[in-house]
Amino acid sequence: MNTRFWVIGGKYTDTGFSKLVSGSERVMGPYSDRDAALVAWRQVAEETRGDCCSRFAVAEEPSREHA
Repeated sequence: MNTRFWVIGGKYTDTGFSKLVSGSERVMGPYSDRDAALVAWRQVAEETRGDCCSRFAVAEEPSREHA
């Protein structure tokens, strides 16, 4: 299995970014490479640019090799 990338985030209760607003959570992906995930991240970042309590990030899920 190859490494997968996800875009995760949502709207937080405040700019401390410690608690998500219930129902605002978003998980996009998986993407097979970081570049594809960055394209999706840029799009959602642009969509939420005016909201100081929204935050998204690219997360990497390492491949799981079975012996």
